[in-house]
Amino acid sequence: MRKSCVHRTLAQAVLAIVLPAAALAADRSRVDPRAYQKAMDAAVEFLGKAQAPDGTYGDSTVEPGMTAVVTTGLLRAGRSVNEPLVAKGLKYIAGQAKPDGGIHGAGTHFQNYETCLSVLCLTEANRDGRYNRILKAAEQFIKKDQWGADESIDKTNLNYGGVGYDRNGKPRADLSNTQFLVEALHAVGDGPDDPAVQRALVFVSRCQNHESEYNTAGFAAKNPDGGFYYTCAAGGQSAAGKTPNGGLRSYGSMTYAGLKSMIYAGVGPDDPRVKAAFEWIKKCYDLQANPGMPQGNAGLYYYYHTFAKALDAMKLDTIEDANGVKHDWRAELAAELFRRQKPDGSWVNDNPQWLEGKPALVTGYALMALSYCR
Repeated sequence: MRKSCVHRTLAQAVLAIVLPAAALAADRSRVDPRAYQKAMDAAVEFLGKAQAPDGTYGDSTVEPGMTAVVTTGLLRAGRSVNEPLVAKGLKYIAGQAKPDGGIHGAGTHFQNYETCLSVLCLTEANRDGRYNRILKAAEQFIKKDQWGADESIDKTNLNYGGVGYDRNGKPRADLSNTQFLVEALHAVGDGPDDPAVQRALVFVSRCQNHESEYNTAGFAAKNPDGGFYYTCAAGGQSAAGKTPNGGLRSYGSMTYAGLKSMIYAGVGPDDPRVKAAFEWIKKCYDLQANPGMPQGNAGLYYYYHTFAKALDAMKLDTIEDANGVKHDWRAELAAELFRRQKPDGSWVNDNPQWLEGKPALVTGYALMALSYCR
């Protein structure tokens, strides 16, 4: 049986009925700093053992993306750029910069993805301007990769404004790649007025199950729940599957990705698109699973770090769900991650889909998510 977007456990449901919202909020009002530091220290110890001499984490097929995720997590956890674990990772990432501005492995099909993840990492480490040249070149690279940047297509094309994997291998934009484009541009200082950001907003808006003047792609009318799915292009696709009438199901990781992208693109809280997305989030609030996914643990840690980034961008401390329960999301997310940490200090997903069977990558996601809980 396909699960609904509300993956609330029986225990959560009972709590929502038995305990008043105020009691729950008071009980989860802060993150234990000792538990936080213990988790961070254990993760750093694990990553120190997992790191290869060249600064990577032993999987050339996903580099420098994995090293960028891990090193960003370490930097956001408060580790210095001069610590060997971080310094080796940064040296490797910077060494992957190409003459055309891309930061990626040779022959990869993930040039945009790897470059954007590298930009996010290097901006965290760029307090003294040491990576200014690399970042400027990378900014231009990812902008040129955007559908519509060269005016070869217009806004009527459903790829317009998005980015995806290698066009020769999979000629289609998607929301996962596009959210990292928007986040990378935000990190280097490109605001809502930047043409690339506004182009991206066109694509992001079309990946939402919310019909408006910004979205006439056709899918939203079949499932108007306000959430987001993977792509509106090339016939549309959702990792959560389709509704019986051919609509595309919304799911957690893409909904938070879409919401975050809209915020960075200057869409305000009173905009109907943001309101619709937030209503989906209230209805589907969950930290036990990636809500909306048939297999709730698919992409779980990608979901956690996107969840944290989006709610931090909204400047929210609490969320009141559809049952009227108020959630201190930072404390709840931290508690869930503490519970899931392995004895060796790592995190890993039992479901290996989307590379989440790789402990170093998943530990990087977890560190990034925790950094927004402090």
